[in-house]
Amino acid sequence: MSMKNSQRIEKVAFALKKEYADFSHHNKKNPLDELFFILCSVKRSEKVYHKAFKSLKREFPNYELLATSSIKKISRVISWGGLQNQKAAAAKKIVRCLAEKFGRPTLAPLQKMSDEECERFLISLPGVGKKVARCVMLYSFDRQVFPVDVHCWRISKRLDWVDIDNNPTAKNMNRLQELIPSELRFSLHVNMISHGRKICTARSPRCYECVIVSFCRKGKVGETHPGFGSTIVNGEKQTSDA
Repeated sequence: MSMKNSQRIEKVAFALKKEYADFSHHNKKNPLDELFFILCSVKRSEKVYHKAFKSLKREFPNYELLATSSIKKISRVISWGGLQNQKAAAAKKIVRCLAEKFGRPTLAPLQKMSDEECERFLISLPGVGKKVARCVMLYSFDRQVFPVDVHCWRISKRLDWVDIDNNPTAKNMNRLQELIPSELRFSLHVNMISHGRKICTARSPRCYECVIVSFCRKGKVGETHPGFGSTIVNGEKQTSDA
């Protein structure tokens, strides 16, 4: 990475950290809690997946109970927001896999694994992809990884850190992670989520309130967001008459 790119990333990270103070989004220190918390969050709004996870913990305070419960029952417990059947099936299989591997449903043995081994094991579990695996690694094992969710990917595209035409494939997630200095990965991840939810939204981003607008490929001074209907001039929104 060039010194110029490294400095840009550091400045973006600093600005976002100052704005959002590394809010961790209620993620869990227990790795198995975190795994199911993130699974509940896939394709769901924040309000919905919090309810789903609380319901799951209330009904199954001991995760071993998932192994003997029907998928129908688990699905009913986490029913908010859709995809509950797939998530229920994955949760039951995960518990069974862990019990077979470690004697009980736990992810504690991963603490002794390298980052590569830890990620490889997590991805081998049913329903777990690279983003979910890296969230568990980041929040519960304090590993210096960079999970790429929709907010992180969208903001990275607008910052010109990744090609605007690329999709968040495993290879592209790895490339983005490699771009970001390891010591900045936690801060950038959590603050990009905050920023993506509040300001840099998928539609109608509030560029005139953005603390990193000067680094954005479409929000720079005098440039217009295609389809957004506004131009940013000296940090203020200028609405088009068109």
